[in-house]
Amino acid sequence: MTKMPVIADTATIAQAAALLRQGRLVAFPTETVYGLGADATNPEAVQRIFAAKGRPTDHPLIVHLADAGQLSAWAAVVPDLALALAAQFWPGPLAVVLPKQDWVPLAVTGGQPTVALRVPGHPVALKLLQAFGGGIAAPSANRFCRISPTLASHVAEELGGAVDLILDGGPCQVGVESTLIDLSGDRPKLLRPGQIDEAALVSVLGSRLLLPQSSQSGVRAPGMMAVHYAPVTKTLLCNSDDLAGLVVRLLSKGHQLGVLAYGQAIGHALMGDHRLTVRVMPEAADAYAQALYASLRQLDACRLAVIVIEGPPQGPAWRAVNDRLAKAAGREAEQGLK
Repeated sequence: MTKMPVIADTATIAQAAALLRQGRLVAFPTETVYGLGADATNPEAVQRIFAAKGRPTDHPLIVHLADAGQLSAWAAVVPDLALALAAQFWPGPLAVVLPKQDWVPLAVTGGQPTVALRVPGHPVALKLLQAFGGGIAAPSANRFCRISPTLASHVAEELGGAVDLILDGGPCQVGVESTLIDLSGDRPKLLRPGQIDEAALVSVLGSRLLLPQSSQSGVRAPGMMAVHYAPVTKTLLCNSDDLAGLVVRLLSKGHQLGVLAYGQAIGHALMGDHRLTVRVMPEAADAYAQALYASLRQLDACRLAVIVIEGPPQGPAWRAVNDRLAKAAGREAEQGLK
């Protein structure tokens, strides 16, 4: 039976903490996306996350903590850089990868000797962590590789039959997953971009990061697959100059289209076409990120033949958004459409 979200208050948070202690699954809001949580010290509970999501068990999970003081309980080595990042960005949308303590279950780390840790910047998540009193392993509360949820209703739609409680804490304010930094080696490596950009990280680290395209970390991390955060609907990504021409060609083939537009390059003449469903996105990077997954879900629910995404600007502020868009579209090509 599909579980419906409940408003997060003192009573429901206490209920959620009790369920976690019983080895059950609880979905809860963070500032980034909604997470599907289990007791990170309980391998059987953690396995329920993988089963609910259809996620391969060699894909590591992020462990959420109530405060940075718990780092040394989970990480065998806590370098000064980790403490500096924690002091600057926690609670907030940053996760760090560190060598794990021997006792940390391999079910959480995907069989690796490292563990990803963060302190979320959402009041409901923090109250839940404090009430629970331990680490909560929590990937995004959606089916594996699909669009991450930024509303409690998204969780209910996708995983409502597999979760024991869904805490509703309103819309996620960041809207894309946390920045993920590997601090387990000789140099800090950016494994996944997020709201916290490279310049802000470098100002704390005092040195440049190895970036994803230049990094051979050897550490598996969430969100590193070529196709991820993806709609069920076939999705194409194009630049602004090519958008109008692509839309005209696809409409000429009789397709019902959705367009995730950044500007007005699609043209006013096409905006009124009944075969076209358009979502115009915010111009600022942070606002675009916050609206991204909900907008993709809206288009995906329209039973369209194709979703076309107009690529937003490049540059450091847009790194996380462009990463998610590239993975949502994967390697789809217009030539594959009849």
